Amino acid sequence: MDGHGKPGGIGRGLPRFRGFATYAHKTIGPAAGFVTAWLYWLCWVAALASEFTASALIMGRWFPGVDTWVWCLLFAAALFGLNAYSVRWFGEAESWFSTVKVATIVVFIVLGAALILGWRAPDSGAPLLGNFLTPEGLFPTGLSGVALTTLAVFYAFSGTELIAITAGETAEPQRTIPRALRATLLRLLLFFVGAIFVVAALLPYSPNGEAAEETVENSPFVMVFEQAGIPYAADLMAIVVIIALLSAGNSGLYACSRLLYSLAHKGQLPAAFGRTTAKGVPLLAVAVSLAGGLFSLFNSVLSPGGVYLALVSIAGFAVVAVWIIIVVAHLSYRRAYLAAGGSLADLPYRAPGYPWVPYLTLAACLVSLVAVAFDPNQVAALLFGVPFVVLCLAIYYLVVAPAGRSPQGLPGNSRREGPRGRR
Repeated sequence: MDGHGKPGGIGRGLPRFRGFATYAHKTIGPAAGFVTAWLYWLCWVAALASEFTASALIMGRWFPGVDTWVWCLLFAAALFGLNAYSVRWFGEAESWFSTVKVATIVVFIVLGAALILGWRAPDSGAPLLGNFLTPEGLFPTGLSGVALTTLAVFYAFSGTELIAITAGETAEPQRTIPRALRATLLRLLLFFVGAIFVVAALLPYSPNGEAAEETVENSPFVMVFEQAGIPYAADLMAIVVIIALLSAGNSGLYACSRLLYSLAHKGQLPAAFGRTTAKGVPLLAVAVSLAGGLFSLFNSVLSPGGVYLALVSIAGFAVVAVWIIIVVAHLSYRRAYLAAGGSLADLPYRAPGYPWVPYLTLAACLVSLVAVAFDPNQVAALLFGVPFVVLCLAIYYLVVAPAGRSPQGLPGNSRREGPRGRR
């Protein structure tokens, strides 16, 4: 329930405007667009740092003598190379990354389903759905436990809204974007929900509430693969997790750079951020975004585990705040469209479940932000996120708005809306 259908609905109604920061600018106001862009940039910069850190921590499994910052730097260099040369390299890498992830999850779900139905079951018989029934009921920690985990869950689901950003570099977005949205929803249900269902069915709930040390060996995926008798399950999953983290980082660096590019074309950043290479890459925007993600280098001096959790929480806050703005933008757009005499029948795409799905999404996002205030492990999200929003608003009203900067194209830049290079 993150409103992923909303950018698609607005995007097809406003085909000339690319990205949900621009949609927020057009439907809510310039300040909302400015804050949205920087919040989403913060989301992916924090995510980049957390993914570099997590990958480095996993590499310590095989190379315990190498400092965390060394792996962070190596992974950052690899992603910079993929993003700096051309959009095609980014796409090819992401295709291979996704193939590995999808193949792993498909195998996991198939083997898990077989285990649930009794394959390799002990004398007690097939587990079926018995592990869903705990002594404390279906929600052993109550609804408060569910609420406290929603921010982390939303962070895990972040990224699908990238569909709206890629619209600027997509041929025929009015046809391809809705198709991508529907395919994304289907894959989320199959891969995310399916995998979690398998985990919940096969791994019993621990009533004492004591969490085991967070290592690859204790990963739910590893435990299920070990039940299925897969050799070297921990090492194989460690490799897959690193690939998944690099995939997320690859997409995040793309998103960050395109947001800075967009802000430059609005006149809200120096024009240099909006210039592209011959292959259509906004190189300065890529380099600055990656520099923000290299905050992870400090983790080797500080506490890698503690800083990682703080980064994930901050990224979760930022993406949920962006989702809230997306929902409000969608509601505002539909209201303005009808007020101007528009007909719903003329819309090329209508988000399903309107208006109940947007309102339900808005409520879920607000609940997740309120809940983290009661979790000392995640409260950093609010302590950093709220002042960041206030700072963005202050900069907009005190610096950007008085300067009269508007979303005009860059002077002397012959490229059109998306950073697709010379045409």
